[in-house]
Amino acid sequence: MEIRSPRAAARTTGAASRLRSTSLELPPPVNPKTDEIETAGDRTNDAADWFTEFVPRRRLTSGHLQTIVGNFLPRPRFNVPCQAEQVVVDPGDGSRVLCHCHWQPEAVRAGRLTFVLVHGLEGSSNSRYIVGIAARAWAAGCNVVRMNMRNCGDTDTLTPTLYNSSQSGDVGAVVLHFALRFGLQRVALVGYSMGGNLVLKLAGEWGRRKPLCAVAAVGPAIDLAASADALHEPANRIYEWRFLRGLMRRFRRKAALFPKIYTTTRVGPIRSLRSFDDRIVAPYCGFRDADDYYYRAASARVVDRIAVPTLILRALDDPFIRLVPETRAALAANPHTTLLETAHGGHCAYLSCNPGNEIHWAEATAVRFLLAKCDQAQNHS
Repeated sequence: MEIRSPRAAARTTGAASRLRSTSLELPPPVNPKTDEIETAGDRTNDAADWFTEFVPRRRLTSGHLQTIVGNFLPRPRFNVPCQAEQVVVDPGDGSRVLCHCHWQPEAVRAGRLTFVLVHGLEGSSNSRYIVGIAARAWAAGCNVVRMNMRNCGDTDTLTPTLYNSSQSGDVGAVVLHFALRFGLQRVALVGYSMGGNLVLKLAGEWGRRKPLCAVAAVGPAIDLAASADALHEPANRIYEWRFLRGLMRRFRRKAALFPKIYTTTRVGPIRSLRSFDDRIVAPYCGFRDADDYYYRAASARVVDRIAVPTLILRALDDPFIRLVPETRAALAANPHTTLLETAHGGHCAYLSCNPGNEIHWAEATAVRFLLAKCDQAQNHS
């Protein structure tokens, strides 16, 4: 029940995008003749090492078309050794999350960069974009951990709790679990949509804490309230309906598994994501109401504290992810964050006009950025 995502790279023409430094506090103006984002220049000195401009696939210049086609476009099979492991993430409430792990040979494992991948709302470790970026990271010689959020990937029985956008601690617990087990020296986080909010939130909470060395977020829901309300706009109701259908199905399943905790009888009609968060997430997850949840769970509160190289990919035609001016200003003021906005790309889709292995531009860009930044950090240490 997720709007999926991508990989690949290209250059950009008229219907294009240009690397934007986070030196502007307001959304960059769009040139009406070229549809190109005007920027104040690139603050990073090594952008050429990882950046290529994005040109949308032919006939996919609509954010809705990018989003919908990106949700269903198949990828090649990911054939590597796979070890599925249940990881205790919060002994305090008895919850566990399931990770699918792909390890390089033991002799080199600790020194290789490890990618921890976090899916979006109602996705899983098997979401197409997660599998796509896992294949790229593995081919680059990295370890890969595909993490399921609580209850996702058919793991409802592993926790009595619901999952929500505040649980960045689960991502941190996964990182620390494998760092301790294998002596991992460098870990990079990648998150999509809701998962993007989680990895940015953890990065802000951790600062320079090792072994975290870099972060990439694709279409992250940084400002939760604004994005939830955008989902209820008439043009986006189809997405909201899909999310709600999956979320309500999951809630009914949790009520059947844990009848002493959850009841479906007093919920009433749920017709918006905000209503779901207000009537179900807030009371069962310790928030006063939806507004309290959105405020406390949003990574927007802590992006100013991010202290490792961080890439944020966002399409200006994303149907429902919003970025408020205050958050944009916080990102602009942080020298460790790079906000890369494109005129097109939809929600976590970024289907490029390049053929073959470079169709999914966001996946390719994120992997190149993380490899470049983590190698830099290692060389300078």
